[in-house]
Amino acid sequence: MKPPRIDPREVDFTAIRAQGAGGQNVNKVSSAAHLRFDIGASSLPEAIKERLLALPDSRIGGDGVVVIKAQDHRSLPRNQADALARLQDMVDRAAHVPKARRATKPTYGSTVRRLESKTRHSATKAKRGRGILSSD
Repeated sequence: MKPPRIDPREVDFTAIRAQGAGGQNVNKVSSAAHLRFDIGASSLPEAIKERLLALPDSRIGGDGVVVIKAQDHRSLPRNQADALARLQDMVDRAAHVPKARRATKPTYGSTVRRLESKTRHSATKAKRGRGILSSD
């Protein structure tokens, strides 16, 4: 099953000034993008919403709003696309349901090998013997 796609109409973008080096361009152009996505109000399936809210991600606030800041590129449209791709990646990870592990018994051969190894190790240690401690 393919993970659901994020509807761009459910995402709010805000243009902000980027941080860091970049000369005059950084100081006068708002080319970084802040993406805000409300998980609770989205059209995602309930199971994916629950897994998204349970993710240990600092970009998800306590109110269930994802805030992603993208400032790697020089243009606002590219930063918006980058932020949307990061959000989609987060949703894809939440949509993946890990396969449940079923406990199995160890094979007879592996049990025998483990016990033989323990016996060999015990014999090796027993051969070392205890030296006589002199109290002189």
